[in-house]
Amino acid sequence: MFYRRAGMEGAERAVGAAQDDAPWAPWAASVRAALIPGSLIPEEQLLLVRDLEGRSFRPMEPAPGVVPRTGAVLIALYPDGADLRLILTVRSHHVASHRGEVSLPGGATDPDDDGPVATALRECAEELGIAADTVAVWGTLSPVYIPPSNFRITPVIGWLPALPPLMINRHEVDAVITVTLRELLDPATVVVERWTLRGHDVLVPFFAIAGHKVWGATALILSELVVRMRRGLIAYNAEAS
Repeated sequence: MFYRRAGMEGAERAVGAAQDDAPWAPWAASVRAALIPGSLIPEEQLLLVRDLEGRSFRPMEPAPGVVPRTGAVLIALYPDGADLRLILTVRSHHVASHRGEVSLPGGATDPDDDGPVATALRECAEELGIAADTVAVWGTLSPVYIPPSNFRITPVIGWLPALPPLMINRHEVDAVITVTLRELLDPATVVVERWTLRGHDVLVPFFAIAGHKVWGATALILSELVVRMRRGLIAYNAEAS
């Protein structure tokens, strides 16, 4: 089960009362609400690869005695009309793992990084040229263990007032795609297919975004955000009514 570990880290300060009447304000409010520590999220509500009997196909924690490497990814949000968008990358075929897959910008912790926020901001700057000092950090979601690469990744949520010109590091990123939160919360965006992974037939849920299949750890992270945002929208609408 997943749960929120960290605080909101300035979410209210980042958006500000002056923008509460912006057309995208309900989306920002639901994200802020998603970052408030809350109840456990049952695993069946998350997009997990499962066997044909419905059991999770991936270990959620490393094996005893295995120490995972640490890293972080950035969920970078920016306004687009009455919605908010987030940035995804298509990993290049030059990287060591997860080649060609869709992911959030991010990577491994460097020795000089002062925690997961620093890692996420540095990696985003390296991959996309987004300066760290232009991102207002709102908070973090639950860390996710990635078995194939033995990483424990912390998702960091950050705010951009607008999408800046991107300087894509072609060694790490083949392409950039974006998705609105409205699309992400649309149940029709989620598709489940039967795949064969490591010799096993499994059911793979993914977000169908811009012709790409966003699955695995990225889908797991985004599905936690979706579940928590739905709770936040319910609370926002209740307060507004």
